[in-house]
Amino acid sequence: MTRRSLGRGRMIVVLGALVVIAGSLPAWWTVGGVVAEAQSGNAFDFPSSGIVVFLAAVAMLFVVVLPYATRDGDAAIDRPLTYGLLLLAAVIAFAFRLYQIYSFDGLGLPDRSPGLYVTALGLLILCWAMVELLAERPARERNY
Repeated sequence: MTRRSLGRGRMIVVLGALVVIAGSLPAWWTVGGVVAEAQSGNAFDFPSSGIVVFLAAVAMLFVVVLPYATRDGDAAIDRPLTYGLLLLAAVIAFAFRLYQIYSFDGLGLPDRSPGLYVTALGLLILCWAMVELLAERPARERNY
């Protein structure tokens, strides 16, 4: 049986995906609070493209873990292209949600919308992971 080491790029993917998932829970926008009652929402508001960002992060974790769940230790979808497409979908969905939040003046400072900023940080970490994945050499197979 051959197993590949996780590698630096995939470790950064795991870190970035976990940050994106954690950023999906707190508020992404907050409106009101001084005179009127404060209203807020997170990535799971309906209809929201924040759900696409969350699902892309979960899919990245799935792609990282999948080779370890197979008998031969390799998965055809565990390639930089897969991570790149998932990251592209997440960034486009995040940008669209950012535009929606901006259109009703819900975009605030980090104290009013912490989840938005944490998710943006997670997406930046995932961009760094893509650079690492594209720069890494092909994995060596080790026999155990």
